[in-house]
Amino acid sequence: MSSNKFVCRVCGNPQADPPWGEDNQSPTYEICDCCGVEFGYGDCTPKAIKVFRDRWLVTGGNWKYPKYKPDNWSLEEQMKNIPES
Repeated sequence: MSSNKFVCRVCGNPQADPPWGEDNQSPTYEICDCCGVEFGYGDCTPKAIKVFRDRWLVTGGNWKYPKYKPDNWSLEEQMKNIPES
């Protein structure tokens, strides 16, 4: 796992801006292109992160906005980016 504050806490997808702000405590309330979590809502606690991630994975781990999915995307590789809670 990574401690990178520029990745989604649910799926590990890299973000252009820190989902929880530069201070890692001020969520942007933006939506992750990959899993669809709203930063500051669906990822506000470790339990919420687990619940959202489990639901996303059960439905196939599909991209919320497929047009942003990289050509050589790997779910397993991306999930290695998930920061520690």
